[in-house]
Amino acid sequence: MVKKNACVFISGYGSNLKSLISNSRNQNFPINIKLVITNNKHAKGIIFAKQNSIPILIINTKKNSFENDILREIRKYKISLICLAGYMKIISKKFINNFGKKIINIHPSLLPKFKGLDTFKRVLNNNEKKTGCTVHFVNDKLDGGKTILQKSFFIKKSDNIKTLKYKTQKLEHRAFSEAIINIYRYD
Repeated sequence: MVKKNACVFISGYGSNLKSLISNSRNQNFPINIKLVITNNKHAKGIIFAKQNSIPILIINTKKNSFENDILREIRKYKISLICLAGYMKIISKKFINNFGKKIINIHPSLLPKFKGLDTFKRVLNNNEKKTGCTVHFVNDKLDGGKTILQKSFFIKKSDNIKTLKYKTQKLEHRAFSEAIINIYRYD
């Protein structure tokens, strides 16, 4: 199997990045992570990239040319898959079209419910019985791309924002890698 070169975009802790790096060590996993991009120079996920000798690009999203800077680096590393893993910046339609390859995102709800931010609070306020995560392709609609995979769990009366986040992240760590395997299963 020839592995695809992937790039992971992060903004925070990077627990999904850590999981993807770990899985990418398996010779049967379809990607190698060649680049990590962040819009937060204090993102803790940078530590995981450094520990694994993965190049990091810290971008300034206030700079007009930041998407061109990203595209230049992505081409340099021959990236064919972008994984958005807690990247807290909306990707423009222009960027999506210029990249022209697969971009996937993981979202902490069962889409199409609860697109956007404050997911756990909205899930609880809506008295949902079930929640989980969705891995989907990125298009120009916020959290609106085709679903690749969903994982769910039942919400307990004792759950709160913190416990929902913890349970969802545990599912995300499995779901992201399974979705990547599904994408490349027949490639």
